[in-house]
Amino acid sequence: MLNAIEMILLCLVAQAALTDLTLRKIPNVLILSGLLLALLLHGMSGQHGAITQQWLAGTATGFFLFLPLYLLRGMAAGDVKLMAMVGAFLGPLAALQTALLATLLGGVLALLILLRNGQWRRSWQNLRTLCAPLWWSCLGLPLQPVALAAGASAGGIPYGVAIALAAASTVALAHR
Repeated sequence: MLNAIEMILLCLVAQAALTDLTLRKIPNVLILSGLLLALLLHGMSGQHGAITQQWLAGTATGFFLFLPLYLLRGMAAGDVKLMAMVGAFLGPLAALQTALLATLLGGVLALLILLRNGQWRRSWQNLRTLCAPLWWSCLGLPLQPVALAAGASAGGIPYGVAIALAAASTVALAHR
């Protein structure tokens, strides 16, 4: 049986996934509400010090796991904040599990979108362009950064869907 914290989390990530699918944005008000609800619900459970630490550690874990992807422009800020909110509800270990699963699900989602949109060639060309300096550096040549041309993107993915599915899976696996 799901507890209140898990049920509210599942409702919030479902809303985030739907919003990401339709608007391609995860609203800050949804994230902030979720963070505050998680803190409130953890606080109501009785162990104030330990729960606050669990909330803070989970939030930081979720945030910092996806921050590098945002900094590399591989993910939107809303996705990073959503993962932080998931961590606030589930704690650091479950946030790590959810992030790993979301990465796998996000990869599958990206492949499906590439198949559907027919962007394989553009995606492959982008990958070759970005990796070429690494190959040359393996041969002893200096590493030269390469920027993609404007409009070279093969498209984005609604990563909120992958995070929502991963969070639901993590909750379900915890009740096995």
